[in-house]
Formats: sequence, C-alpha cells, structure tokens
Amino acid sequence: MKKISIFVFTIILIGISQDTLAQGEGSSSNLEYAMTTEESIMLFGGFAVAVIGIFLFLARDSILGRKTSYDKEEHESQKDKTYEKYHSDWTDDYVDFTYTKFTEDDVEFSKAAKNSTLPDYYKILGLPRSASPDEIKKKYRELAKKLHPDKSKGEKTDETMAEINKAYEILSQKERKEKYDKHLSVD
Repeated sequence: MKKISIFVFTIILIGISQDTLAQGEGSSSNLEYAMTTEESIMLFGGFAVAVIGIFLFLARDSILGRKTSYDKEEHESQKDKTYEKYHSDWTDDYVDFTYTKFTEDDVEFSKAAKNSTLPDYYKILGLPRSASPDEIKKKYRELAKKLHPDKSKGEKTDETMAEINKAYEILSQKERKEKYDKHLSVD
C-alpha cells in the first residue's frame, strides 16, 4: 500500500513540476500560457491517476476484504443489522406519487358496480345510508341473533348470515365504507 501512495504522490509531483517548468521557459513578461494538446492530455492523465489512486487508497480495506477497526470492535449498531435495514430514516419518507395501487376492495366494488351486481349492504341490514357506526353495529347484532343458523332453521340462513357478515364487515370499517359508498353512488 505504501508503494501505491508513493506512486500517486510521485505522479502528482511530476504533473506540478511539468506545469511550472513549462511556464518558466517563456519570457518573464508574458504571463499567458497556452497549453498544447499533449500537455493537457498529460495533465488530465495525471489528475485521473491521482483520483483513482486516492479512491483505491480509501477503499483498500473493502477491496482487499480486510476488517476495519469498526468491524473488530463491538458496537450496538452491529448487533441488529436487520433493524437498520428495514427501519432506515431514508425509507420512511418515500412516497410514490406516480402509481396508485388499487386495493382488492376497489377492484371488487368497481367490477360489481360496472356489472350492476353491487349489493346494497344498507338494504341488507335494513339501514338508511346515513347510518352511524353505532347504528350499524346495533342492527348487525340484532340480525345476527335473529338469523343465526343455530337459532333459525330456514333453508337459506347460511347465505343470509354470510350476506349480513359481509355487509357488517364493509360498513363497520371507515375506509371500506367510504370506498363502498363511492362505488354505490356511481351505480
């Protein structure tokens, strides 16, 4: 590694000395300096080698696979790397505004609304569309007690209970109810 740093240092010195020697050859009264193509190529090459050398020097431990002093010591951040991986400050703020992902409810409601098969869950529960969450819950419990397959022995009690459960499942959750109301009003 010392050989590489000596080599890089030598290249930098050669580049600087060529620049100063080239300026010294002209007259002292003329301060303008016009570089030839060969000189600019050499100067650019010297800087490119210097930058690559600095990069290799700084990344030497990673390139050679050696452990650094950080790796040799016990730090709190080393113990739970999966936590850092999934709970980074950089990932929390990212919001993708370019694509709107539709939920299963959106797809289900829109297909049913297009086919005119979207059930009226308010009618199933026997409620007006302006019903509050407490009214929905109360009516669901009444119907569940009344129409439960264990209590009533009708032919379609399983199907009606499934419809009542689905209606309550949709109307009891605020977000799903809003989506349902949006698609129901389109119908």
